[in-house]
Amino acid sequence: MKRYLVIINPVAGRGFAGRSIPLIEAEFKKYNLDYKIQITERPWHSADLAEQGARDGYDVVVAACGDGTANEVLNGLMRARKAGYDKTAMGLIAIGTGNDFAYGMGVPGGVEVGIKILVEDFRRRMDVGLLKGGDYPDGRYFGNGVGIGFDAETGFVAAKIRWTRGLLLYLIAAIETIFIYYKPPTVKLVYDDKELTQASLMISIMNGRRMGGGFYFAPDSKPDDGIFDLCIAASASRGRIFGLIPYFMKGTQATQKEVKMAQAHKVVATALKGTLPVHCDGETVAFKANEINVEMLPGQIEFITQKP
Repeated sequence: MKRYLVIINPVAGRGFAGRSIPLIEAEFKKYNLDYKIQITERPWHSADLAEQGARDGYDVVVAACGDGTANEVLNGLMRARKAGYDKTAMGLIAIGTGNDFAYGMGVPGGVEVGIKILVEDFRRRMDVGLLKGGDYPDGRYFGNGVGIGFDAETGFVAAKIRWTRGLLLYLIAAIETIFIYYKPPTVKLVYDDKELTQASLMISIMNGRRMGGGFYFAPDSKPDDGIFDLCIAASASRGRIFGLIPYFMKGTQATQKEVKMAQAHKVVATALKGTLPVHCDGETVAFKANEINVEMLPGQIEFITQKP
């Protein structure tokens, strides 16, 4: 019988994850699964628990949470992998605020569907990104994507809004950010053998498909194709940013003159004027970075997801 370590951040989803614990336990018992629940108590506790779970021989480490805790669990599993403990798969019960990591990996939101997917046990190898820079000069792994510029600032604003979650939260935060973040940095962007220098409103480096609970920065991205999908937006006026939002919500921004789509295995973003606000998987990397390096690591983690 497989053993499941379930890591729950009780404050994820504005407390929804904590309120879901009785249902999570009931669903695991319904399927007669061998499980242990661990509740996080501090930042990076999820990473430590996940790493120890892999070292202890758990078959699956399950992140019951949102994007931030899922990112920590991924980092813990990658740390264990570097130490030679690479037999543990990752699962996800999407009960957070944005659930973009889960969406990109093909896991719908909700406890019942998340645990049913674990029971069905369909697996695929997921790519993992490695970011170096900002508060993480030695590196931080990510599964969904890195945001530089406007979307990072939007995430910083969203973190201060406590009364809602999901797409509405990020839409409100995006509108607020339009009035705060209106001087994009001049960025030198090197991606594989290509180079671009411009005032950039936003640069998204995606392994998944969306951020912010419903903004499709990379609608065609696949988390197991060994390459990042890039969405690069040039500087735009406040009014024009308002006009671009619906395109990002539909994933059709490539039709707009300010937006360039590309693919790459390695990306280096350097601020020539101004600084870079940066997040990865919704977690703050830097409020004002000078340079960010991102590298694709193909096929790193076995992930339990929906059957095709």
